Amino acid sequence: MFVFALAVVFKLFSIQFIQGEQYRQLAEKRTVKDFDIAPNRGNVYSADGSLLATSIPKYDIRLDAVQAQQAVFDEHIGALADSLSAYKGKSASYYKDIIRKARRNKNRYFLLARNISYSDYIRLRNFPLLNKGAIGGGLIVEQTTRREHPMGEIAARSIGYERFDEEGNVSRAGIDGAFGEKYLRGVKGKRLKQKIGNGQWKPIADFDQVEPQDGYDVYTTIDVNIQDIAHHSLLGQLEKYEAEHGCVVVMEVKTGEIKAIANLAITSKGTYYEKRNYAVYESHEPGSTFKVMAMMAALEDKVIDTSTVIDAANGRKYFYGRVINDSGHGYGKISAAKALEVSSNIGLATIIDDHYAKNPMRFINHIKRWKLNDSLDIPIQGEGIPNIPEPGKSNWSKNALPSMAYGYNLAITPLQTLTFYNAIANNGEMIKPRFIRSVKSFDKDIEVFDKEVLVNKICSDKTLAEIKDILKNIVIRGTGQRMYSETFSMAGKTGTARTDYANYEEWIKERKYISSFAGYFPAENPKYSCIVVIHKPSTKVGYYGADVSGPVFKRIAQKIYTDTPLIDEVNTLEFKNDLVINEYETYFENARKYKELMPSVVGMPAMDAIALLENLQVNIKVKLKGSGTVRSQSIEKHQKLKPNQTIVLEAS
Repeated sequence: MFVFALAVVFKLFSIQFIQGEQYRQLAEKRTVKDFDIAPNRGNVYSADGSLLATSIPKYDIRLDAVQAQQAVFDEHIGALADSLSAYKGKSASYYKDIIRKARRNKNRYFLLARNISYSDYIRLRNFPLLNKGAIGGGLIVEQTTRREHPMGEIAARSIGYERFDEEGNVSRAGIDGAFGEKYLRGVKGKRLKQKIGNGQWKPIADFDQVEPQDGYDVYTTIDVNIQDIAHHSLLGQLEKYEAEHGCVVVMEVKTGEIKAIANLAITSKGTYYEKRNYAVYESHEPGSTFKVMAMMAALEDKVIDTSTVIDAANGRKYFYGRVINDSGHGYGKISAAKALEVSSNIGLATIIDDHYAKNPMRFINHIKRWKLNDSLDIPIQGEGIPNIPEPGKSNWSKNALPSMAYGYNLAITPLQTLTFYNAIANNGEMIKPRFIRSVKSFDKDIEVFDKEVLVNKICSDKTLAEIKDILKNIVIRGTGQRMYSETFSMAGKTGTARTDYANYEEWIKERKYISSFAGYFPAENPKYSCIVVIHKPSTKVGYYGADVSGPVFKRIAQKIYTDTPLIDEVNTLEFKNDLVINEYETYFENARKYKELMPSVVGMPAMDAIALLENLQVNIKVKLKGSGTVRSQSIEKHQKLKPNQTIVLEAS
């Protein structure tokens, strides 16, 4: 027993003096350690400086109920309870009791307020006892950040996010995800915390040991006005045609800047939301919008000209044992230009098969030179991969070439299609779509993004002029003539493609289509290019591109043409449109004249009528039935308006 006692004494001496420093460091490591403090993520702004995404700091306020000396605690507990009562609403005695109970139970992590704003945080930390800080009063402050989109669901998928799960895996979407790691994320800070039992850690001080560095701000090319127009134009048409999903992209012709990108999909409840970035990720058969590429290849190779006569037969023609159809009873013998204007499948298939069947790579090389076989390599993740067949590949057959001529048996994304049409509008210069203008730290530029040219010239000036004339005529007298308007000029191509048709018998039972329209406006001096793609509209309502997607394009073009600074440039165009000028002179005359009296808005575009009424000096409510031009108004002209009065407009 004596020897055993000596051994115990020796071991205690060894632990205390020989190994003591090592054990003390280990104990300190287990009870005190640094925690990462997330920095404020940089903001995402629109082109005009409107806020698209921002990080909002939120705070949890806790109390180490044991930290303060008894005399200090007793002196201030009453005043603290009174302050909490005024802030949260319950009685002062309630807060006094629960805080005293927390002190008796030696609760060193007692929650006072959760997820509060910065202004509330400043208010609480100045409450009695809490104003003595972490050491004197036991104040514990924990900060988190929450990402918010001030525009709500509009462009939410394109603005995007960067999220981490519990295992550290990251998912990135849109602009926020693409530029998160390099610019927006910032640098983490450090804060020393002490373990207080039950897996809880308490900050040792009410300041950070290493302050986090906030992320840089990203300025996008998005125009909030155009984005709003695109979003609601697409939404209205999706609802009307009960479509599965759709997308719209608006690009500035000269710069390649994406001014708007909307992606909406239906929910189980029949509503629509930004589910995926279809414009970027969804690679699909483009249908008739690809006929423009096929025609341009033939014109550029001079195997035809626009007046070459094509036999489109009687609406049915066999190619290598497979029939190709045109709508109706066919077009007979027509010019090549007419074949594209009326969107003849047989006409384009005949042109391409007759002149490229013996050397298909001559045609495919045009597609490759136009970069349609490659992704655009944009920073937004998840870009769809194009699929262009060619001899030697598994997807090649004799039918591949005539099918490609009218947009089948290949796949590209809507953004790729738009990039090509934008090149036509831009006199042949193909520009890479651009989502970001600059990255800034306050007013200092960190990085500026300039125009990036993909192809200097996609074709000769002669081919370009010919295809521009055809695209303009498509709207005037071709498949897009229902879109024609005297108030402004447009050019583009309709598209209607079958989808999910692998099992033809099933497809016949439930026909599914992709309706699209790609083009630019104004036709004579293009400012913007645009593509609209709507998937699986209800065939009971309609499915042709001119009916489904065309009106969205027209509505966007009309609103941009009249609501954006383009109006300031009308005088520089080759023509003046008296109808547009008179319409806006009337609008602004009414806006100046009517302050409290009801103006006449009959005959005005519905969106302009709403804008006019909502800017009156009287706070009124406007209810719109239908869309288009206002037919009637519930309050007659010159009647005095009352606050909170509801005005019903019926439009068609």
